[in-house]
Amino acid sequence: MLKKVFVSPDPGRSRLRFAARAVLGIGLAVVVCGPAGISLIGAIIGGLAALLALFTVTDATVRGQAVTTALLPVAGLPVLTAAAALHDLPVARDLTFLAVVGAGVYARRWGPRGHSLGVFAFMTFFIAQFLHATTDRLPEMFAAVLLSVATAATVRFGLWCYERRRPAPAVPAPPAGTGLARITTRQAVQATAGAGFALVVGQLVSGDRWYWAVGATWWVFVNTTSRGETLVRGFRRVLGTVVGIGLGFLIAVPVAGAPVPTAVLAAACVFGIFYTAAVSYTWMMLCVTLLAELLYGLLGVLSPVLLALRFAETGVGALGAALAVLFVLPVTTHAVTDVWIQRALRCVHACTAEAAARLAGTEGADPAPRVAELEQLLGRVRLSVAPLVHPLSPMHGRRRRARRVLDLLDDCAREIRGLVAVAADPEASHDARLAAACWRVEAAVEALTGGGAVPAHASGDRAAEPALAHLHDLEQALAELAAPLRAPSGSRLAGA
Repeated sequence: MLKKVFVSPDPGRSRLRFAARAVLGIGLAVVVCGPAGISLIGAIIGGLAALLALFTVTDATVRGQAVTTALLPVAGLPVLTAAAALHDLPVARDLTFLAVVGAGVYARRWGPRGHSLGVFAFMTFFIAQFLHATTDRLPEMFAAVLLSVATAATVRFGLWCYERRRPAPAVPAPPAGTGLARITTRQAVQATAGAGFALVVGQLVSGDRWYWAVGATWWVFVNTTSRGETLVRGFRRVLGTVVGIGLGFLIAVPVAGAPVPTAVLAAACVFGIFYTAAVSYTWMMLCVTLLAELLYGLLGVLSPVLLALRFAETGVGALGAALAVLFVLPVTTHAVTDVWIQRALRCVHACTAEAAARLAGTEGADPAPRVAELEQLLGRVRLSVAPLVHPLSPMHGRRRRARRVLDLLDDCAREIRGLVAVAADPEASHDARLAAACWRVEAAVEALTGGGAVPAHASGDRAAEPALAHLHDLEQALAELAAPLRAPSGSRLAGA
């Protein structure tokens, strides 16, 4: 796990920049709350609002990100008002919270913007419970949210907008067979059911900290699609929380809310949340848990009993999510995995054809966007296959097959990147054998995704020409994929 976080590739140091900018933006948001006369509680809600503004907004373009950031208060402030107004009306508060859960998940059908606004709305209600918000505090909280989101936006789009120098990332559309509308509707029902379980049981565990259970259920559903993905995410959330609680006894409890060390440690936690989010949910949850403990230290309520309660409520929330995805409108792992693998294979062929056209001198041929799309698709494959390759998976045969599929897809991506690098060389020339090799790649992809016989890979010496050498190895990887994708060991991984 350490290797996954600290040795994982970081092209263009994007994760490092993402995390460093978050520390700067959130730090400035908290600092500017002081001269505005905002109290400690207001500064905390402002800092958390800035964190959400910098973390959850993921539109493909900078302009889209700016629009979504501007809309965050529109989604969050009415929810904050409702949470404060219903503070002393438990039944109405609980029903409203569940409605926010369902609406927040349902909003994902409108893409990254809907996802961001749904998360912000949910977290605004959650933070109101965290800080025991009441109507008399609303003006200060409104000011803190607006000021902090504006500060975060200034940092993101003004002081340090490194995205302007990069092309917009390719975002693969949802699979047609398991469309986004269908999945989000199912997940909205699942999340509401799971949150209902977490809310009831969480209140039996603690009448004051029950919202932790609801929050755990909510975040288990974020960025997951299938039943297996959600179960693995729940396990990782509990693991990260347990480790974070252990660190809390060693770090947060001794610090006991002292301002300077708390500020330094909170900045380190923020950096950790943003730096590890893309590669390890367990590490991210460790940092989130430690940050929450430091904030409770600032509020003067941190204790070993509170940490034990945090663990219990997280377990309740994870259990609620698990029960929901198992018994309420489940989406199976293989149904999602098969679609993403097929999409990735077709993108392999598209990348190959575009690179060959570039080598042939075709005007306008550019494989770079296709390569970026392939990386996105492989990320989706890894996410969907994660339940199968998890060390605790009892299906050993499928686990071996899934790992073999991931290794061969990574081989395909490596050869594609090499081929594209050759095509980018202005001195590279077209070889007549490229067309035949590209046709063989297309035939292999069609066979793998359509259920036909995969053409045998021609044996012989590896070509000396770089482009042909990459195509040779790509053909070999595609031919080898047939075995793990077609092995009759339970449910399929892709294709027929």
